[in-house]
Amino acid sequence: MKTEPHRQRPSKINRFVRARLSSKDVLGIHLTLGILVLIGATWLFAIIAEDVINHEQLSRLDIEVSNAIHAHGTRSLTLVLLVVTNVHSTVGVGLIALAVTAYLWRRRLTDWALALALSVYGGMLLNAILKHIFQRGRPHLPGSILTLTSYSFPSGHTIMATTLYGALCALLISRVRSWLWRGVIIVVAIFLIVLVGFSRIYLGAHYLSDVLAAMVEGLFWLAVCLTGIFTMRRWKELKHTRANTRRVK
Repeated sequence: MKTEPHRQRPSKINRFVRARLSSKDVLGIHLTLGILVLIGATWLFAIIAEDVINHEQLSRLDIEVSNAIHAHGTRSLTLVLLVVTNVHSTVGVGLIALAVTAYLWRRRLTDWALALALSVYGGMLLNAILKHIFQRGRPHLPGSILTLTSYSFPSGHTIMATTLYGALCALLISRVRSWLWRGVIIVVAIFLIVLVGFSRIYLGAHYLSDVLAAMVEGLFWLAVCLTGIFTMRRWKELKHTRANTRRVK
């Protein structure tokens, strides 16, 4: 009689890795990706901030990029980018986020409403704190169109665009099954974020490093909000499922 070969149990490390990559586990792939984004964004922000503080290569590139952009400015482009930057002011983004949050709440998408509100309004608060920590002055370059006296690093307009369009991008991707449309949504979101950041450099309100730091900061805060909220939702769903299973037994 042939005996079935003994199957070796996966090691603790293999079980741990599989659980972290599982789409069904509460602490699975979604949390793993969120943590990786947090680590990566924190590392990138630290590199940019250190460079700005020590006036290293990126700080020198700031001046070169700003001068090059201002040298190729046109009246029509200036008018367009003034509209873009005004729409993405604190009031503009605040009203857009409020309207979308109210809509999501009415549709009973409460997790997404909470994620959007925390991402945008929490991002505004985080940016205000970082501005006062770094206290970097605004650019004063030939060709600057906007002259501001508040702090520059990181860019407030850019983090608001990053959190707003990043949260909306995540929402739409979760509702769409086609990979083609998911790709289109991601490209459009990136384009809008870059457009807002470019408008701030073009108008002389920010340096390139201000904009890059704000994008990374926004990505960090999005990861915190989305990962935290939807990990808690999965945890509640798991507890609810276990409770129902016990009642049946």
